[in-house]
Amino acid sequence: MGHMIDGVWHDVPRDTKATGGKFVRPESPIRNWVTADGSPGPTGKGGFAAESGRYHLYIAWACPWAHRTLLVRHIKGLTKHITVDVVDPITGGEGWSFTRKTRHATGDTLHGKQRLYEVYAHSDPKYSGRVTVPLLWDKKQDCAVNNESSEIIRMLNSAFDGVGASGPDLLPRSLQAETDEVNARVYRDVNNGVYRTGFAGTQEAYAEACTNLFATLDWLDERLAARRYLMGTPHPTEADWRLFPTLVRFDAVYVGHFRCNIRRIMDYQHLSGYLRDLYQIPGIAALCDLDDYKLHYYGSHPHLNPTGIIPLGPKLDLMAPHGRENLK
Repeated sequence: MGHMIDGVWHDVPRDTKATGGKFVRPESPIRNWVTADGSPGPTGKGGFAAESGRYHLYIAWACPWAHRTLLVRHIKGLTKHITVDVVDPITGGEGWSFTRKTRHATGDTLHGKQRLYEVYAHSDPKYSGRVTVPLLWDKKQDCAVNNESSEIIRMLNSAFDGVGASGPDLLPRSLQAETDEVNARVYRDVNNGVYRTGFAGTQEAYAEACTNLFATLDWLDERLAARRYLMGTPHPTEADWRLFPTLVRFDAVYVGHFRCNIRRIMDYQHLSGYLRDLYQIPGIAALCDLDDYKLHYYGSHPHLNPTGIIPLGPKLDLMAPHGRENLK
C-alpha cells in the first residue's frame, strides 16, 4: 500500500497496528468538480466545464471503485465523449502500472507513463496521498480533476446532459436523501466492509467487520424481497450501481481471499437474483471480468496469498434466469 509524499513514491507495507487492527481507508484528496458550465460543484470547487472529448478516465477493470465509473459512463451514453485508459490488474511495489500486457490494459495513451503515480506527479509535482483509480483527468488543462468515485459518477450522471449524455437519471431529486442514507450504510459495511474484513489485522477487527458486512447483506436481501431495485424505481439508480461492483466480485474473490465466508451471494434468495438481473442488462456483462478480478486480488496481496496461486473457481452462472421481472 504505497503512497506519494511531495511527489515522491514510497512503497509502504500495509500496517493496521495504529488503528487497533482495523483497516481505515483514507479519503480521496483530489475533489474538483465538473459541472455543465464550470461553476462550483458540491465540494465548492469548479473551473471544469462539461465538454465532449475533454475528459479521460484512468481505471482498473479489477477495482470496484473504478468499475462504478465505467458502468455509469456506459449507462449514460458517454463512451464516445469520455476516453479511458486501463492499468494492469496486478499491483506491486510501485502500485498501479501500465507495464504488463493483459487483455484490458491499454497503456497510458495520454502521457506514455509507465506507472500511475507518474501520472499523478504530472498533474501535481508535489502531490501527497494515495495513488488510486478511478482518476478523472482534464485533457484541456492537463491535470487531475477528481479521484473520488462517488463524486465522479454523480458528475457523469448530470453534468454532461447538454453535451451528449443520455440514459436514465440515476439520482432522482425526490430520492436523493434516501439514496444517501442507503449509500452510506452500503459503503460502510459492504463496499468498504469487504476490505475492512479482508485487511483486518486482528481477530477482533475481522469479526466486527465481517459481522457488520453480513448484517447489511441480510438487510439488503430483505429490502429486495418486494422491490426489483434498491430505491423502488422502474430502473436501477445510483444506489444499485454502487452496490453491484461489490456483489459481482463477492463469490469469486471476497468469500475466499477476504474470508467473507459466512454466506455467499448465491446463498441469498433475493440478492442472488438481483445480481443476475443487473448483470443481464444489455452492455453490463461486457464490463465485467471475473478472471481479471481474481488475477488482481490473488496476485496483488502476497500477505494474504503468499504463493500467488490464482484459483480456478468458482463456477458462476450469472446468465441464469433471475425471476425478478414482475417486481416493482
